[in-house]
Amino acid sequence: MKHPLPTEIYILCTGAVLLSWSVLRAASSPVKVDGKEIRLEFDSTLHSRVIARFDGKEIALGPFEASETVTIDGAELRDFALEGSKQQSVRDELGAGREVSLTGIAGQVRKTVLATVYDAFPRMIFLKVRYTNQGKAEMKVAAWTNNRYSIAAEAGAAEPAFWSLQSGSYERRPDWVLPLKVGFKQENYLGMNATDYGGGTPVTDIWRRDVGLAVGHIETTAKLVSLPVAMPDATRATLELSFHTPQALKPGGTLETFRSFVAVHRGDYFQTLKSYSAVMQKRGLKFAAAPASAFEPIWCAWGYGRTFTPKQVEGALPVVKKLGFGWVGVDDGWQSSDGDWGLVPAKFPAGDADMKALVDKIHSQGFRAQIWWAPLAVKPDSNLAKDHPEQLLLNADGSKQKISYWNDWYLCPADPAVLEHHKKLVVKMIKEWGYDGLKLDGQHMNAVPPCYNPAHKHARPEESVEGLARFFQTIYESARSIKPDALVEWCPCGTAFNVYTLPNLNMSVASDPHNSWQVRTKGKTLKALHGDATAYFGDHVELSDGRQDFASTVGVGGVVGTQFTWPTGSGRNNRLDLTAEKEQIWQKWISLYNEKRLSQGEYRGDLYDIGFYRPEAHAIRKAGSMYYAFFAPQWQGKVELRGLDRRVYTVRDYENGKTLGTVRGPAGTLEVQFQAHLLLEAKPE
Repeated sequence: MKHPLPTEIYILCTGAVLLSWSVLRAASSPVKVDGKEIRLEFDSTLHSRVIARFDGKEIALGPFEASETVTIDGAELRDFALEGSKQQSVRDELGAGREVSLTGIAGQVRKTVLATVYDAFPRMIFLKVRYTNQGKAEMKVAAWTNNRYSIAAEAGAAEPAFWSLQSGSYERRPDWVLPLKVGFKQENYLGMNATDYGGGTPVTDIWRRDVGLAVGHIETTAKLVSLPVAMPDATRATLELSFHTPQALKPGGTLETFRSFVAVHRGDYFQTLKSYSAVMQKRGLKFAAAPASAFEPIWCAWGYGRTFTPKQVEGALPVVKKLGFGWVGVDDGWQSSDGDWGLVPAKFPAGDADMKALVDKIHSQGFRAQIWWAPLAVKPDSNLAKDHPEQLLLNADGSKQKISYWNDWYLCPADPAVLEHHKKLVVKMIKEWGYDGLKLDGQHMNAVPPCYNPAHKHARPEESVEGLARFFQTIYESARSIKPDALVEWCPCGTAFNVYTLPNLNMSVASDPHNSWQVRTKGKTLKALHGDATAYFGDHVELSDGRQDFASTVGVGGVVGTQFTWPTGSGRNNRLDLTAEKEQIWQKWISLYNEKRLSQGEYRGDLYDIGFYRPEAHAIRKAGSMYYAFFAPQWQGKVELRGLDRRVYTVRDYENGKTLGTVRGPAGTLEVQFQAHLLLEAKPE
């Protein structure tokens, strides 16, 4: 290949790769790292910019910026004089690719950037950066930043100019997917943002109508990084990956960053998360397929509250059966104390025998039984906390980490004794009592702080953070070893799911959604991460808009559930009563859910941009048909049915049993009118 300038370096997605050094100290042209649909360009100070490459067009998303920096001795080093670069072919766990290595100097610090593209991931570029102390004195490192970029607003774009996916977990339980406004800023720190709120998936994404930009890291254990997103003014939005790492860098020593990435895409964030998930699976994370029983609708006794009685659960079973539910959940309130997890004597006077009798009663009516549990939580006055304080997670000052919601303390997930205690509890619940599934619950499960308990002899305090996924792996594997089709539901109460725990469950949850928007966006996010084989539970319908929005769960392929109480007046809140009117509504939707079982279809989150396409749209393919769910307060106009084959389809409003006409694929349009939602089935003729 003939290079127009000797200082330019090209990496091609096909063809041979030239290995050579190029001296670029006086270069006026950037060093280019090319993927099929993305390019990174580095200038003479090792600043970079991102270019999206779609359909033969190149879109520069922002200016050259100090994208990778390090803070040493109180100063952020932003500019490194480019010395040279080289390129070579690589092959590793992510497949065949090409790597460019760039080096630069700032004072006594040498910077090396390794940028790699892979044939299998045409929209992503992966980076690792090394900083070497070439001086004679020790340096104090405070932090580093990778992938700091801006994305410019389109000229003349209407508000909002950008939508975003946020990855942090906060006590206020904000939306994961939201539009950006001028002045917006969120740190998205994946450590603890409150005493019992933290963690998340290390990916953030910003997109406009024509293109999107995402950054993250692909380490195989959780790291205490931040992924701040901001919109400082109307012209741009920013994102980056940063890590605070106070440490000494001795002469000749090297600091190496986590392996991070930048990605581009069209549409919303769904494709970014799908690609990220594929990368992580190649790196060893495997997401569990749910048993067929996981897709049965769920009735939970939480409507009776913590004061429930076994008699209340048993009394509701005939109505639960009539309505078509497959699971019965015994919720919070059975335990004598968090941590000990014994039985409340007043409810279970014969102890284990009474609990087993309750499970047998549930089974006798044809249901599977599920039990609520909050692992890692322990009451300060529990026997476990009194007898085994060495199992507690301790902060750096020796204090105990509090789970504020229950006024509990954390146990350390990396302590072998804690793992053994929880394994024994799984055996009791699944084998001895006979339960078929676990409902693991609590925002505290999503993250833990570093542990400084000297009894644990941690090599690093962060072992607790990194060991959290292994803790839940122990629970998951223990349950499945007893009952291979055991359901392990994981409900982290409003937090942004920690991706490292996703392999250790077979049902994710909308986890206490504030509204129907969160039911739908959490469903889209989780299906991008763990795929369709893992079940997604839309949580109790009483948490949705109007307390009866089944359509949001059905429309995104979720499993439906409820916490209604029967007979009326028996629950903790009369709004949960199953009145005669509500029973008709519940009967309709449970029957519709069981008829269609869209939760076992293929969710096509790539077809519609949840931020910019109106009305909001979701699509599912199942058994040759396409199913669409449209949402808006009111809508009159055309909707586009995407993802069809090149054939004619009959379109029905399957909620109301009305035929609306025919369309021809691959994308047909239909004139419709609706309030709140419209559910359509496109069946090939």
